[in-house]
Amino acid sequence: MTPNFHFRHGWFFAIFLFCGALVLANLIHYILFRVIRRKEAQATTLGWGLQKHLGGPARAIFFLTCALIALPAIPDIPDHLEDIIRQGLIIAMVAALGWFAVGCIYVFQNAILRRYDLQAENNVQARRVHTQFQLFRRMAITFVIIVDAGALLWTFNDPRIWHYGSGLLASAGIASLILATAAKSTAANFLAGLQIAITEPIRIDDVVVIQGEWGRIEEINSAYVVVRIWDLRRLIVPLSFFIENSFQNWTRESADIMGTAFLYVDYSIPVEALREQLNKIVHPSPLWNKQVCGLQVTNLTDHTMELRCLVSSRNSSENFDLRCIVREQMIAFIQQNYPAAFPTTRFTALPDTPPRDPCSTTPFAPKTNLPS
Repeated sequence: MTPNFHFRHGWFFAIFLFCGALVLANLIHYILFRVIRRKEAQATTLGWGLQKHLGGPARAIFFLTCALIALPAIPDIPDHLEDIIRQGLIIAMVAALGWFAVGCIYVFQNAILRRYDLQAENNVQARRVHTQFQLFRRMAITFVIIVDAGALLWTFNDPRIWHYGSGLLASAGIASLILATAAKSTAANFLAGLQIAITEPIRIDDVVVIQGEWGRIEEINSAYVVVRIWDLRRLIVPLSFFIENSFQNWTRESADIMGTAFLYVDYSIPVEALREQLNKIVHPSPLWNKQVCGLQVTNLTDHTMELRCLVSSRNSSENFDLRCIVREQMIAFIQQNYPAAFPTTRFTALPDTPPRDPCSTTPFAPKTNLPS
């Protein structure tokens, strides 16, 4: 009876110790992340997504730590079974640490990117940092996964497993070279991603024109770029396209842009009056960035005079709206004040004379129907 009671008492003590450690770990975890959640709700400097990215791996690490602490206290467990359980817990711990490291990468990214707002008026630096961090984050996560896989192999004490693992990694390296050679487009896109991160031909939220489509860079993946077209369509473009082909980037150095609105009017209209009216339209508008506003005669044809209204704005979207306003109000001004100045086609009538006989100097008398 005594050994049996001792056996049960030992198991009870081990279970009690495990439960106590687990309760303590969960209590610490709960208090810690509840404080973090409150700080995030208050939009403080801790709002970096700690609960979102680190809550799960932290709970797993706490649980596995409690299990490793309580494992030696379990009585009368066979040595080989204890080794198997410990090995499994260590493997799970290494995987949880890798998960935690990936979460730390996301938290670090959020902490850095909080300082760079894409909604700011002049967001060139913000777009540069967001683009670089998207690409470097994927590279860092890939590196963490490789290191974590190597650490999993090193948790085994058997040198044969190390040998097999080394052979597996070597085989994977050779296989990756073969696949990279076969899949040239994939390798080209990967290298293009590195070039884009360094040389920055495009950034997140850049305004670009690709194959006649106007849109914004919405996402840069490891293989392609997602361009959000103005009508909410998505254009999927391979990364290598931006390295090998020409395209328009309207926000490469600054979001400021100039746009034109053309008017085609008759020669009789006074240009100076239209120039004054353009200033009255553009200067009070919040869409104008107070830099460029002018009207010039840019072309003359045999029927019309071409006037170019040149205006500038903070970005392409505001400039498009401002150009539409300029067209509408300038046309309304011409309709009200110079309605005859729109393009017209003139005809000159010939004098109404009877035809002449080429052999006679006197004109033919027109025929008349006389009453009988």
